[in-house]
Amino acid sequence: MNNFTLYVKTGCAYCAAAIHKLEELNLKWEERNISDDGIVKELIERGGKRQVPYLIDKEKAIEMYESADIVDYLEKNYGKKST
Repeated sequence: MNNFTLYVKTGCAYCAAAIHKLEELNLKWEERNISDDGIVKELIERGGKRQVPYLIDKEKAIEMYESADIVDYLEKNYGKKST
């Protein structure tokens, strides 16, 4: 099951940083590319602006913009725990 949805734009370095963190943590996600006008509309209705990346964590009901915030959030909540 994909617990995450990530809105992205092709060629976006900020999106690539968020994708890299998802991959690094072996998390599964659905990618929604705003190259499709319908996806842009969906993103704006959901988050209020046409900005990517935009992460939705379905399990924790968290949604956010900003790649640095997304990376920090994923690491803090899904990274390896220190023993």
